[in-house]
Amino acid sequence: MIFITAKFRVLPEHADRWPEITAEFTRATRAEPGCLWFDWSRSLDDPHEYVLVEAFRDNEAGAAHVTSEHFRTAQSTLPPHLAETPRIVNADVPRQDWSELGEMAVPQRS
Repeated sequence: MIFITAKFRVLPEHADRWPEITAEFTRATRAEPGCLWFDWSRSLDDPHEYVLVEAFRDNEAGAAHVTSEHFRTAQSTLPPHLAETPRIVNADVPRQDWSELGEMAVPQRS
């Protein structure tokens, strides 16, 4: 899978509305057949920073995402709300889902 994490620094006046601003883009991306997940989180330390964790089935699915109409729309509609260019980590991972964090294993509960 293609695993991507991106940090978005949102202008202070738009930070509280960021989930609403990105709602259509998020909905359309999650509906893509190759999207495994597409999840936003707000930083606990910086209320103007959002982190996007996303994954796509393979390179083909990733390419379909960045050439989609909703991605092209986001390229023009999201930047006016941002304080800086988003930062990204992108990696090919040889799996299709999350692994368990064994160091924090939770025992079976009855």
